[in-house]
Amino acid sequence: AFAAEWKWDGIRIQAVAGVSPEGERIVRLYSRTGEDISPAFPDLVEALDFEGAMDGELLVVREGRVQSFNVLQQRLNRKTVTAKMLRDYPAHMRAYDLLVEAGEDLREQPFAARRARLAALIARTASPRLDLSPLVPFASWEALAAARADPASAGAGVDAEAVEGVMLKRADSLYLPGRPKGPWWKWKRDPHTVDAVLMYAQRGHGKRSSYYSDYTFGVWTQAEGVDTLVPVGKAYFGFTDEELLAIDKFVREATVNRFGPVREVLHEPDAGLVLEIAFEGLARSTRHRSGIAMRFPRIARLRWDKPPREADRLETLEKLLGAEG
Repeated sequence: AFAAEWKWDGIRIQAVAGVSPEGERIVRLYSRTGEDISPAFPDLVEALDFEGAMDGELLVVREGRVQSFNVLQQRLNRKTVTAKMLRDYPAHMRAYDLLVEAGEDLREQPFAARRARLAALIARTASPRLDLSPLVPFASWEALAAARADPASAGAGVDAEAVEGVMLKRADSLYLPGRPKGPWWKWKRDPHTVDAVLMYAQRGHGKRSSYYSDYTFGVWTQAEGVDTLVPVGKAYFGFTDEELLAIDKFVREATVNRFGPVREVLHEPDAGLVLEIAFEGLARSTRHRSGIAMRFPRIARLRWDKPPREADRLETLEKLLGAEG
């Protein structure tokens, strides 16, 4: 049997809290890449009061409502955290899973048991900055598809705009490292999205002629037994002016080659920039080395938190193309 829960559009984090041998309370927040991001979120660190390790989503919640990822970005990659930032963009953790409680490792227990322990722990903690990600009840796959398409009517309410899909988890699933397929499935909402890696950039036109605003991105595939990136599309819009400045800065600092007006940027498994690309569909193409062309690709968001090795694969797009006929 599967349980379903909302997939929130934030940053995946792990919160670890406890007491040192000297009696000092310690709370650490780690990103999906293992980076300690605690200094950037002192408001959340201060609010977490439990002993163990928790998996969840970092969000911004204002007046009881989960804000969009674009709002959360105001708290990301900041060298200093101002009082105004803490006030305007309060950090919040919505918990998915419990890995450790009071020194007891729960990862080998089934999800249903871990979930029950997590619910009880959060109820005891009663922190306004921490809550439990609700389950999505469904009697059939058709009902779940309807909930995914219209989260507001399926219990997400005013938070529906911050839902990017549903997570399916086997009730008996263990907590496994990495991204194993089978026990857990992520079912995103439309439109189609793919995590791709920025490979090349070129200056734009008109008011963007001073900035690198035209981007070629790729996904992973195997070539002669080695993972390599293959270009699958270009995007020219979808980002804010602030994001344009950030990408332009990255391109200038990460250039590894120049081909006339085109700059090749660093795109290694552990170094580069991941772009979440939204698109309306796929088509076969003999003009692209990948054999695939995207319809209306645009940059949905910048994934500074995600290493390039976790970007999607060409095989995923080929399966989608096959499903679309």
